[in-house]
Amino acid sequence: MKLRNWQQKIIDDFPSISAKYKRFILKAPTGAGKTVLARQIVDQFYTGKKVIVLCHRLVLLDQLQTALSQNRRVRTLAVSDKGKAFEDYDILLSTSMRAREVLDDAIPKADLIIVDEAHRVSPNGRGYKRIIEKFQRDGKPTAHFMGLTASPERRTGDQRDQLNLAFDAIIDCADIEELISEGILVQPHYRPHFVHDLDLEDIDVSSGEFPVSRLTDEIIKSSMLDYATHAYLEERQNVGRTPISAWFCPDIRVAEITRDHIERFDITAAIITAGTPLKERRRILSGHATGEIEALVSVGVLTEGWDNPECNIIVHMRPTLSKVLWGQSVGRGLRSAPGKDKCVVIDVSSNWTTFGPVEKLKWTLWSPPRSFLQYQNRFNWIGQQQDDEDRPETYLLCKNDVAKGRPCSHIYKKNENEGDACPVCGIYSAIDIYKERRLDLTFNDNKLHKVFFSKAPEIFAGLNISVWNSLGESAWRTATQKEIAYLLFCEAFVRASEEIAESEGEYWASTLQTEAEIRGDLLEHGRSVQKQMAFDLAWIADGLETRREVRTLQANYGVALIGPVLEAMTRSQSETKYQRAVKITERLVTLGCSVNDDLPYFQAAKS
Repeated sequence: MKLRNWQQKIIDDFPSISAKYKRFILKAPTGAGKTVLARQIVDQFYTGKKVIVLCHRLVLLDQLQTALSQNRRVRTLAVSDKGKAFEDYDILLSTSMRAREVLDDAIPKADLIIVDEAHRVSPNGRGYKRIIEKFQRDGKPTAHFMGLTASPERRTGDQRDQLNLAFDAIIDCADIEELISEGILVQPHYRPHFVHDLDLEDIDVSSGEFPVSRLTDEIIKSSMLDYATHAYLEERQNVGRTPISAWFCPDIRVAEITRDHIERFDITAAIITAGTPLKERRRILSGHATGEIEALVSVGVLTEGWDNPECNIIVHMRPTLSKVLWGQSVGRGLRSAPGKDKCVVIDVSSNWTTFGPVEKLKWTLWSPPRSFLQYQNRFNWIGQQQDDEDRPETYLLCKNDVAKGRPCSHIYKKNENEGDACPVCGIYSAIDIYKERRLDLTFNDNKLHKVFFSKAPEIFAGLNISVWNSLGESAWRTATQKEIAYLLFCEAFVRASEEIAESEGEYWASTLQTEAEIRGDLLEHGRSVQKQMAFDLAWIADGLETRREVRTLQANYGVALIGPVLEAMTRSQSETKYQRAVKITERLVTLGCSVNDDLPYFQAAKS
């Protein structure tokens, strides 16, 4: 089999990857060919050896068995299986919850454990926790734990349930833009609309996601479906081939309304959910693959384990706080097929303006607590583009009235069309999103970065350091919670390593070690940090610039700490320390710090 360029590169590099890391994730976009890569790795490096392949869904087991069965002895574990593993086969396929006795026997014998859709690995969950601990305790010294996924990040703030506890590194195999240039994937063509009457402001998101019941009520009350179908009727004429679409909805109520609405335009549509019987599911998916069913309306499925390269339109009708969900769903439309040169992504849920294009998404093995809160701002990504120091970009929101009080609401980049006319309705009647909604935008990384590197050296140059360094105890004792956050940042900047990490695991090991040191120092001095729902970068910037809430004592003491470090370090070293300090501060503020700390990397009782 001829491998793709990125697959061959990983095969060539695999000996060095496996020599350097024992537990790692191979990240590649949906449709890139991760399963083919896994089979090649098994064939080339594990012939005659024992391999376990785990996934969380039965449909994925079927796909993996088909891919791995050529010239190999493969066994799919049944729920009722017992006894010894690998007696008459070399490859064991299973979900993490099946036949515990056989899996427990297999893990110490395995030379390689592969986990498909590795972002599903829960180090603190019932299934994978036992497997991870068994592998770490009893696995062969030469064995490897290898994950495969397009989106290596957990949707949780639980510090005992992070991917970093299961894996040491992310190996970035190929990105979407590279695969588009090679013709493996097609170019996404985004058509985002801001639905003006979709009200998500008062929905409680403390769980980390919009509650489906509330979300559904707001969607049904809004004009979201009108926007979606209007855009769809236009775009289906422009795809250059038979339109075949996937619609992503939050629940069955929205899905049924959507299907009925689509069918009014003589478009064949069907609903598929996690509860759809297997025989019916196969019939629907087969009809969709041929175009007999044009619109497939999905609830909670299709984001994983579904492949239909003929799908050329994605309609996103589920606002989310999860970039994993956004990335997985859009990725399902990017597979290439003969005659297919693009996939139209109609987004009426503000996910494009929140997260940005899927080809630009960044991933991390460790998610900060409550990291989802930034995505409450439905213009989060657009705000970051405006504040980019190197390449600021302005986006416009079309306000042209196109249908009895319903504005066009298409979002597009400024200076890309003649006269800045809207590419959808052809009229210029737009507002600058950033200027119009600047009060809604949080103080982001780009802004703080600019303030820090311009203001801190300037303030430090005018300080009498011997005076301010003597005021540390007073600064901490009288500090408010926001001032504590500012002081934590300054302390973290001083302590953080300036060494560039070679892997995600190395980065977090160093960063969490610094965090643990600060926690220990805080408790030793009788200090604590009150746990807060959110962390605002503006608190740090305030101490360096406006000083409305961070008073002079705390502000100048903090600069007295960081100033000498800035002078002694190169800009590159300071950049590394700065980025780590932001992460550490966010974690300390959102997790809090007290004598009850019981974290994987710091236990207050033992400090």
